[in-house]
Amino acid sequence: MNAPRKLYIRTFGCQMNEYDSARTADALAHSHGLEIAERPEEADVLLVNTCSVREKAQEKVFSELGRWRALKRNRPELVIGVGGCVASQEGDAIRTRAPHVDIVYGPRTLQRVPGMLDDVLRARRPQVDVSFPEIEKFDRLPAPGVNGPTAFVSVMEGCSKYCSFCIVPYTRGEEFSRGFKDVLEEVRGLARRGVREVTFLGQNVNAYRGAVDEGRPASLARLVAAAAGVDGIGRIRYTTSHPSQMSRDLVDAYREVPALAGHLHLPVQSGSDRVLKLMNRPPRVDRYRATVARLRERRPGISISSDFIVGFPGETDTDFQATLDLVDEIGFDTSFSFVYSRRPGTPAAELPDCVPPAEKKARLAELQARLAGHAAKVAAGMAGTVQKVLVERPSKKDPAMLCGRTDNNRVVNFASPAGDLLIGRFVNVRIDEVLPNSLRGTVVPKRLHETRSRA
Repeated sequence: MNAPRKLYIRTFGCQMNEYDSARTADALAHSHGLEIAERPEEADVLLVNTCSVREKAQEKVFSELGRWRALKRNRPELVIGVGGCVASQEGDAIRTRAPHVDIVYGPRTLQRVPGMLDDVLRARRPQVDVSFPEIEKFDRLPAPGVNGPTAFVSVMEGCSKYCSFCIVPYTRGEEFSRGFKDVLEEVRGLARRGVREVTFLGQNVNAYRGAVDEGRPASLARLVAAAAGVDGIGRIRYTTSHPSQMSRDLVDAYREVPALAGHLHLPVQSGSDRVLKLMNRPPRVDRYRATVARLRERRPGISISSDFIVGFPGETDTDFQATLDLVDEIGFDTSFSFVYSRRPGTPAAELPDCVPPAEKKARLAELQARLAGHAAKVAAGMAGTVQKVLVERPSKKDPAMLCGRTDNNRVVNFASPAGDLLIGRFVNVRIDEVLPNSLRGTVVPKRLHETRSRA
């Protein structure tokens, strides 16, 4: 049998899954020399990295596997693998529904995929490993690849919050944090290869408690401050946060660490205390309001985005109105909202779901319209301002223009006489035009070459 040469990965779900897919590709490039294929038909190894947060995402996975069955029928040597949260949840049962799958691995066993691939190639027997080892995932992975001036850095895994609607604690396991020095060394390595912005990732990233030599665990605030001191790093983000763990030192970091981006994704899920209690989502709404107020005092103009679940079992018109009221009060920036999706195995799955589907859809449409209105106000308020933008790449729609992101995570397209030479640099851009999904601007001439983030 010829050795595999190309890898195709399809990713569903969150940024953690995007990160895991990239690290799996790094591992297989290191172990087997696999190069990324643009299309499944070109690949020798097909992997799908799955999400089980919502039923629709889970069903998309099996639709993809159904399409891949025909490829394997024509090329029996093709290796197909399923990773991520659906793999962790279903295990070997995936092969009952899709017997053409060769490898099943979980979020914490992606580092074992090279060995599992070897076993499949040698013995042509399926391999399943959805166990929950802790730090081994990071100890056994090669240095991450770099693709542009931004990079994700996973600082912790798992979740110990057990929100009643969420399957993640059961598919990714309990929380554990990477060592403080290990994370910083990865950040330094990325900076040496041209990365200027890092985003720290975790299911509840502000629960980070990384071990340090002196024994007392380091908080996320300490990690952010240390990363800001790495030569070349000019901006730091983190996601996703839990409101109950917005500690005083992390809130204060928005005043004390200029490199910490002025944008925070802080999921609230509902504006009703009664619904939050059913969701097992502390803190209650008043504490959430107080946290946002403290953040805005430390960093005036900070952009706050959130997640919302509509139609949770038992949600009344009064509960939903409380969510709309909170949206108007906070003035959230771009946020994500979804109709409640029942996930078997979670406590909420046992609650009577008395909200009719039509009512759920109507509430979702109303909430999304309200959120879109506030996001549009934030964007409109940026018109005429000068924003610090990290230039990431040529614009997708017009390669003659450049594209980057503002501090509050808005995409900006702009022309520049310096062209690609600005990629990887911070520049100041005046916002000239506000479009539905992006901004357009002009580089401020006097500061064209002013900032390169200490690179």
